[in-house]
Amino acid sequence: MSALGVKEKIVNQQVNKSFPGGSKSRVNRAGNNIRNNTAAHEDLLVIEEWRAAHRAVLNTFQAILRNRTAHKNITVAQRHKRQSTIFDKLQRLPEMQLSRMDDIAGCRLIFQNIEELNNFRTNFHKARFHHELKNDIDKYDYIKNPKNTGYRGIHDVYGYDVNSKSGLSLKGLLVEIQYRTEVQHAWATAVEVIGFITEDQPKFEKGDNRYQKVMALSSEIFARVYENITGPFPEISDIDVVKEFVALDKELGLLALLQGLNAADTEVTEKKNTILIFHEEKKLEIRTYRSATEALSSLFTLEKELPGIDIVLVKADTSEDVRFAFKNYFSDATEFIRLLEDGCEKLSGKAKRVRKRLTKSSSGRAKSARR
Repeated sequence: MSALGVKEKIVNQQVNKSFPGGSKSRVNRAGNNIRNNTAAHEDLLVIEEWRAAHRAVLNTFQAILRNRTAHKNITVAQRHKRQSTIFDKLQRLPEMQLSRMDDIAGCRLIFQNIEELNNFRTNFHKARFHHELKNDIDKYDYIKNPKNTGYRGIHDVYGYDVNSKSGLSLKGLLVEIQYRTEVQHAWATAVEVIGFITEDQPKFEKGDNRYQKVMALSSEIFARVYENITGPFPEISDIDVVKEFVALDKELGLLALLQGLNAADTEVTEKKNTILIFHEEKKLEIRTYRSATEALSSLFTLEKELPGIDIVLVKADTSEDVRFAFKNYFSDATEFIRLLEDGCEKLSGKAKRVRKRLTKSSSGRAKSARR
């Protein structure tokens, strides 16, 4: 074996020895035990250690992103994936290995339009750092290829890699970067809110499939009106998209339900680390921390004390950014409703104008034929 090969083997042994949670195989075993409902207390500790290790990965990437977005109209936020969501994903995806779950750590970028999004992403792919882009460029491009649910946005997954000894044990941990426009974010927020206030989960294609269809139709309306592209139903005419949406909304009373929500009025303080707790009675509780370590410790404690409750640790520059990037936790679908009502009016009006022009044109041809 070459000297380079020996060095690589030693590095890999060091990484495996100090991998958060013990080893990748131990983390995967803990995840399988969660999936099979056989998890012991030790398994939960393994997962907790592994999740906590992603904090350094998040901090690294959010620092890089904030530096690159400075003085630009781009919102940057970060979040640790909720324990309940991790466990649910293990149940939904039987082949998923926990150590390969790529969205435990997530950074979200929200842009004013698609052009700015694409330009930023293209330049970011040229960044000179060791962190490795793990996916092909188009693999998670849900703007070019929207999901059946109507979700639109782009994801990239990076593998963490630094030269420092302190970061050696974190080598290979994954972070997901989400790119969305403000319009796409308003839509995604509404989907999350529906998951909180109903028994249905259109985001995960669970429950009454009418919620999934009505949200997919709303995504199509947003794409056509505000971004001049198509969404999940490119084959449907403008007027039929609106008609189908209105018919389903009438059945479900979706807009009336969303309009009836009172956005939580609890103020997020300027402390950098915020835990949002969404209680069963739909009451939002907010706890803030100056120290990221203290916040993470509190997150794990709260998850033990409040099993089954949605709890998430988020971070953004200001309280306004927290509310904007994580509107779903404030039951705030105001922007979604405004965009949708305007979008339906514009799209149906556009269809009527096109039909009117076609009718005039046909009439003109008929008169010419008679002459």
